[in-house]
Amino acid sequence: MAATEEDPKKALGLRLAHVGINGGTPEKAEKITKQLAALLGLGTTELAPSYFVDTYIEIMKGAGRGEKGHIGFHVDDIDAAQKWFEDRGFEFNEESRAKFPDGSTHLIYFKDEIAGFSIHITVDD
Repeated sequence: MAATEEDPKKALGLRLAHVGINGGTPEKAEKITKQLAALLGLGTTELAPSYFVDTYIEIMKGAGRGEKGHIGFHVDDIDAAQKWFEDRGFEFNEESRAKFPDGSTHLIYFKDEIAGFSIHITVDD
């Protein structure tokens, strides 16, 4: 694809941040985490709602957003990215907007799921 404003990788710095899997229960999430960490040879981090295998995979301890889970995409400028997607007909779930202490947006989910996955954009990697 040409490096134009129609290329979201060029226009927005779009890249995969992580894939989230709904583990169902804390016990199942821990088992999934251990399996994926062993498979990939990567370290893990436990947070209150989830486990991470490195920064690539988040395993929710319960039922997170999306039927199956979520996919997070990094963007360099979340406000510009939201406008870019809205200009192309995509809608966002305003109730999902998470903010930093300074009031700027940290992440926001799209309104509709794709193949059972909620999708969000974030300024985090």
